[in-house]
Amino acid sequence: MGWFGVVFKGDISRFSDYLAIGLSTGYLGSLTTFSGWNQKMLDLSIDGKWHLSFLGFMLGLFLSAYSIIFGVETAKGFRWLTRRPKTESGDNSKTRNRWRVDTYKRHLASILMMLLLLGLLWAVSGTLLKEEYDDGGSEPQLWLACIVGPLGVWIRWFLARLNGRGLGKAGSLKWVPFGTLIANVSACCVMAALATTKKAVNSKNCDTITTGIQFGLMGCLSTVSTFMAEFNAMRESNHPWRAYAYAISTMVISFVLGILIYDVPVWAKGYK
Repeated sequence: MGWFGVVFKGDISRFSDYLAIGLSTGYLGSLTTFSGWNQKMLDLSIDGKWHLSFLGFMLGLFLSAYSIIFGVETAKGFRWLTRRPKTESGDNSKTRNRWRVDTYKRHLASILMMLLLLGLLWAVSGTLLKEEYDDGGSEPQLWLACIVGPLGVWIRWFLARLNGRGLGKAGSLKWVPFGTLIANVSACCVMAALATTKKAVNSKNCDTITTGIQFGLMGCLSTVSTFMAEFNAMRESNHPWRAYAYAISTMVISFVLGILIYDVPVWAKGYK
């Protein structure tokens, strides 16, 4: 994320806005999952290992925060090593302009190509899911995750429009990225609810469906990379305390709601 979502995002956007959003919001946002992180901490709390849950959050925050710092610094170093003179020949300029996706026809061609690839992904995943569904295990879970994963990305992309708007007509708390906050917290809540359902039903088909949705839809709806990119931007602003307030609020809200949705029913019903 430090490379493609921060340092080189502007350069990629000059070639194609769709590619920049696809790499940062789509690929990198889906590659990391906040809901899975939160659920693992809830699993530790179920067994009374509260200290490990706390350490897991703190260690995870430390590692992810410094990972994006490392990514940003190495990307800046790479840019410095590969920088070119400001003067550019006419032929090179024409070649760059030729490959830019900056017209209606080029945008339409890009969208059609992506839709074709998405349709192919869904067709292959659906076929393999149908063949392996009765066997259970991790493979049908993976193919189901591939089917529902893009839906999580789209929901997160739509929620990103809430970032920077604040609350109410006055737009208070504009510094809080409410879109990312809602995406992460809601994904954690649904992840916890599915985990509770899995323990209550305890069947092969239920495990396949719930795990596939957890891994695909909730995993792609929540994100650590975007969360950390926002954390890093706040940390480097004139109000660095906002970064820690945002990070702690996200983790506390998600964990407390997860306890109510997952831990309490498991303790009350004695699920194993």
